[in-house]
Amino acid sequence: MQAIIQDTFGGPEVLRLAEVPRPAPLPTEILVRVHAAGVNPVDWKTRQGSGMAEVLGDPPFVLGWDVSGVVEETGFGVTLFQPGDEVFGMPWFPRQAGAYAEYVTAPSRHFARKPRSTSHEATAATPLAALTASQALIDTAHIGAGHRVLIHAAAGGVGHLAVQLARHAGAHVIGTARSEKHDWLRDLGADELIDYTTTNFETAVRDVDVVLDLLGDAVDRTSTRSLQTLRPGGLLVAVPSGVAPELIARAREEGIRATGILVEPDGAALTQLATLIDEGNLHVEVERTYPLAEAAEAHLHGEQGRTRGKLVLTVP
Repeated sequence: MQAIIQDTFGGPEVLRLAEVPRPAPLPTEILVRVHAAGVNPVDWKTRQGSGMAEVLGDPPFVLGWDVSGVVEETGFGVTLFQPGDEVFGMPWFPRQAGAYAEYVTAPSRHFARKPRSTSHEATAATPLAALTASQALIDTAHIGAGHRVLIHAAAGGVGHLAVQLARHAGAHVIGTARSEKHDWLRDLGADELIDYTTTNFETAVRDVDVVLDLLGDAVDRTSTRSLQTLRPGGLLVAVPSGVAPELIARAREEGIRATGILVEPDGAALTQLATLIDEGNLHVEVERTYPLAEAAEAHLHGEQGRTRGKLVLTVP
């Protein structure tokens, strides 16, 4: 089969299309013919040697975790799916899934049935971003009606889904994004928006129950500055690199909480998210698609940090 592999860490130019052996499903696994694969920041970070590189080890390897496709074959013991079923998932994360390829194999319960109302491209953009938002806001922060939630990078892949999930939970949603994206985010359910290029968010927002920080302290000390926005007992959830022990200690001294989070595969949660999509309560924005062979161009686009929603690779 064809796949995008890299033989060394480096820039987008290390990604190349190659022929690799097609995997076969073990017991409890399914073989999925990939129709589309989502592109996420963790992909290019790992390509560079950070991200999940420590988990994957040295190249060569195949990047990618977001998958939408069709079941080609089932291993012994699988009862959830059969050949021909359309599925989507975020298999194996943070271990190698190899989604930038024509086929992937993984445990069947890492997948769910594809939403009926969306294309494979939109579906492939969903798993990692939507699970991150859901596990951070719902499973970890337990947001609900009346909570005030601040979402940094609200227009990004995780952010625009987090806005919608928080709104669906009944929260008052505040987002940071460039002003040209504010109208779109209001349509998705944001109540307040702050242009971080012209306004210091920590002076504009107070008494927040939960901050979902999708930038981290590496970007303008966003996590540290976010502590000023939280009410006593509030919670900071930082995604990109977690929270430093010093920041956790400082938060504790100020009577608030801080934690990192790393998304986990969850087929049952994906089934719930698929229902939200089919009911019209969750929209996944795809800014652009690229053929599999143009994975390097997709990485170049994504690394500019201005994407509205997600980027996706299509597999012929």
